[in-house]
Amino acid sequence: MKRIGMLTSGGDCQALNATMRGIAKGLYTIYGDDVEIVGFEDGYRGMIYADYHIMQPSDFSGILTIGGTMLGTSRTPFKYLDQPDENGLDKVASMVHTYKKLKLDALCVLGGNGSLKTANRLAQEGLNVIGLPKTIDNDTWGTDVTFGFQSAVEIAAKAIDDIHTTAASHGRVFIVEVMGHKVGWLTLHAGIAAGADIILIPEIPYDIDKVLKAIEERNKSGKRFSILAVAEGAVSREDAQLGKKELKKKKEKGPVYPSVAYELAAKIGERLGSEVRVTVPGHTQRGGAPCPYDRVLSTRLGAEAARLIEKGKFGVMVSVKNQEISNVPLEEIAGKLKYVDPKADIIREAKLVGICFGD
Repeated sequence: MKRIGMLTSGGDCQALNATMRGIAKGLYTIYGDDVEIVGFEDGYRGMIYADYHIMQPSDFSGILTIGGTMLGTSRTPFKYLDQPDENGLDKVASMVHTYKKLKLDALCVLGGNGSLKTANRLAQEGLNVIGLPKTIDNDTWGTDVTFGFQSAVEIAAKAIDDIHTTAASHGRVFIVEVMGHKVGWLTLHAGIAAGADIILIPEIPYDIDKVLKAIEERNKSGKRFSILAVAEGAVSREDAQLGKKELKKKKEKGPVYPSVAYELAAKIGERLGSEVRVTVPGHTQRGGAPCPYDRVLSTRLGAEAARLIEKGKFGVMVSVKNQEISNVPLEEIAGKLKYVDPKADIIREAKLVGICFGD
């Protein structure tokens, strides 16, 4: 009897259930009744405290289109992994103990960058681990795309789409704040897809004067409104040159804004002498049913994870390269982020159609 553990860790997204379904159905096809799947509840916390249940084939029926995760999730930051919990429990040793106590043959970890760093740590401890790349940010190193990303793009793009009519009706500047603290893939794709006039992402520090110039040029050409797609982590050219301590001091002295979008709205509104509105889709970008693209991707990734278990190949993350499913060693991707290259073709092409990036 093969025993396979499964957990979802970190922020949720739309295609976690679809990916677990892909793994399970692949395993049932390969092993039939000779496989047992152990589901850990609330991510790594379930492994640390041995909160789990034996999953049945029926658990994986009817979940392809359901967002979120039926196992629950939580964040177990990698930087605190070696710190004992409040009762002095060694988290890593506890997870290893749970794995061995349950006599698992493999562990499938569905997670983003921090979760995959922990997956790599467990692999270094001798556990048979397979990672699957989950994040709406699409910033996981070693894969062209992550599951959850395209679904989030559709939601963010729709938010921008829906703003167009009211922006045009009132002749206003609207800012739509899109998720993405460190990387701008989601904002970039959603902004292009929805026809945003200005896209601001963390990888391209913006000049407020360039942003204002783009808005003013639209006004002069008879276009009464402008829409900005702004990543949570967008940063001005001035702030990008400051160290963390200097930036903290600057923020302590100046006005306090809920986020960069509100700061931009205040500055643009003051310079233009008109009201600027902010819309924040927030966690709706993580919710709802996975889009068809993610359902296909998750099914393929999950099936490949089952195949790797059959082959006995562990310590890897299932990945996508040139539309083909592949895999990459966890040790190669752990701790790395996939940033948007400011010189990438997609940036050049977006600029050619008139999108301003504030640079």
